[in-house]
Amino acid sequence: MSLAGATGRLPKSARPGRDTRLLAPDESPPFEQINPAGTSAMVLVCDHASNRIPRALRDLGLGPEQLARHIAWDPGAAAVARGLCARLDAPLILAGWSRLVIDLNRPLASPESIPEVSDGVRVPGNLGLTAAARAIRVSALFKPYHRAVAALLDARASKPMLLLSIHSFTPVLGDEARPWHAGIACGADRRLADPLIRVLRRHVHLCIGDNKPYDVDHRYDYTLPIHGEGRCIRHAMIEIRQDQLGSAAGIDAWVARLASAIRAVT
Repeated sequence: MSLAGATGRLPKSARPGRDTRLLAPDESPPFEQINPAGTSAMVLVCDHASNRIPRALRDLGLGPEQLARHIAWDPGAAAVARGLCARLDAPLILAGWSRLVIDLNRPLASPESIPEVSDGVRVPGNLGLTAAARAIRVSALFKPYHRAVAALLDARASKPMLLLSIHSFTPVLGDEARPWHAGIACGADRRLADPLIRVLRRHVHLCIGDNKPYDVDHRYDYTLPIHGEGRCIRHAMIEIRQDQLGSAAGIDAWVARLASAIRAVT
């Protein structure tokens, strides 16, 4: 489906225009929107869908191996989100650029918003940024993405609605090996997380974390506190361990498993 989806035209506030101070006219837009008129009550977002770096930033001084790592994106998350979009007939918004340029799921005041170091890797292109340089990234990428999410939710406000953020996590962080195959994360509102956890734990061969390896906290997270908690709609974050998503078969298995769980709780 095209960026405009079934409606043929996005609301003006959600159109993915480019801030040409950062993105050249021939580069991808700040976000991708798929199937905005989908019939599912579940709205999907993927904050860390891409590891692309705008040409103007010269790969932030990093090499291809570093940009392939989890520090730059959530490997496999976009493929799972697209699969769920298709299976559920759900609307989906995906980030267009790397979290190293600006992390769409971090408050702007957070040191992880534009990280100088990520999992021990120094990011040369993020060192010593001026306020003006940071503001360009906010204007070009952060604000358009979150305006698009808000516009999509506004357009569906008269219908039953849930919000699910799709992520993946590295099997090992620092010296810590993570045992969970996947985790469901939330803040104080557990209306969506609890039933999802119950359904997924029926797969007895899987270790499903409850706010593991991460929870959702307004000090560290942005998307769900603003768009989920802020609207009082049921919301949760799904985190899938990246070694589960290293093949098409693994991705398809998680898409099928999650689609079944979502249908069971909506």
